[in-house]
Amino acid sequence: MGLDLEIGEGEFLCILGPSGCGKTTTLRMVAGLEHPTSGEILVGGQVYDSVEKGIFVPPENRNMGFVFQSYALWPHLTVQDNVEFGLALRNVDRRTRAAACDEIMEKLGIAAYRNRYPSDLSGGQQQRVALARMLVVRPDVILMDEPLSNLDAKLRLEMRAELKRIHLESRATIMFVTHDQWEAMTLASVIAVMNQGTLQQLDSPDNIYNRPRNRFVAGFVGSPPMNFVELSSAERSELSTSLRKYIENRRPGASVGSAGIRPESIQIGPSTGGGTDTAYWGRADVTGIMPTGGNWIIELTVATQKLFATTNMPPPVQLGENVIFRTDPGDLHLFNEEGNRLLDNDAVS
Repeated sequence: MGLDLEIGEGEFLCILGPSGCGKTTTLRMVAGLEHPTSGEILVGGQVYDSVEKGIFVPPENRNMGFVFQSYALWPHLTVQDNVEFGLALRNVDRRTRAAACDEIMEKLGIAAYRNRYPSDLSGGQQQRVALARMLVVRPDVILMDEPLSNLDAKLRLEMRAELKRIHLESRATIMFVTHDQWEAMTLASVIAVMNQGTLQQLDSPDNIYNRPRNRFVAGFVGSPPMNFVELSSAERSELSTSLRKYIENRRPGASVGSAGIRPESIQIGPSTGGGTDTAYWGRADVTGIMPTGGNWIIELTVATQKLFATTNMPPPVQLGENVIFRTDPGDLHLFNEEGNRLLDNDAVS
């Protein structure tokens, strides 16, 4: 598979996708740790890798910083020596090295651990040492391969905030690989969604979530995932029949294969309520209520079709209750038979 990807200077790009989709391979090619079979890799207009032209710039000459998932700290070196390692390889004098390391370790809050060894540090502290070792050489491009995956939830949150601050201060171009969609949404200025070696969408976090280009992106980003209702002629469910009629009345002639509804776009009310002139609505049974701590996931069943709704307020319904559900027309995501977004369906008016 070919990949055509351009990253703007100073961008924070997150490469997002399931395991095995090519995220890490892409990152390692940019770093020079793996070789592409064709095409070119350019940084700032300079060719770093070109099979056709026979050009290859070694990793140590690319002025890139790489933070691995395992941190890759030298176990026999102290924190101070680990942080200084890159500068020492560049033959920077000892006094300059020490001053640069002191500055970066103070910023990352690890100066007090300068004489400890990696085995004496927590996961979060090791992560900060790896970041310090990479940042102290002032790379043009920062590459990170799932660097937060080994941390607990609290440390992950702290390190996300730290990475945002580092990006704002350094203005470096960052490529960050993750399979965690919320990590990508909170960190990135641009997200590249990949699947099976193919770029699915390159866009802002807002557009990735609210205007997914195809069903893969729509279903991969979001938790709980987007509800899909198949609208093809082969479908005979009560929900698909009524929703297809609703869409056809507002979009005559549109070739719609399926519709998607985000769980937070579904409102639920008592069965005595009615619909509105514009909203799509129907009746459903409440077959599950799952609290998640501050939010609730509600499972609805319409005949044989399951829908999931979310709310940040205690749900006003009970398990087993028959209710009215509704969604605004602008919250319907329409896809053609091939699973591609209908680009003119910002609203079903």
